[in-house]
Amino acid sequence: MGIVPGEILLAREKDGQLVLEKRDQVLERLKTTFDNVPSDVSLVDELIAERREEAKRESEV
Repeated sequence: MGIVPGEILLAREKDGQLVLEKRDQVLERLKTTFDNVPSDVSLVDELIAERREEAKRESEV
């Protein structure tokens, strides 16, 4: 697995199991995931818009 003392590992849950990953592997996976996002798209703006819609729906109930 190539884990050395002092190396940073990140923990997450997946399907009821604890998964430990090297920090570099997580960063690579995230870069690959977000490489497909067009440069003119703001994920922050989209997230804020989604949260506002959720808040609006919740206030209507």
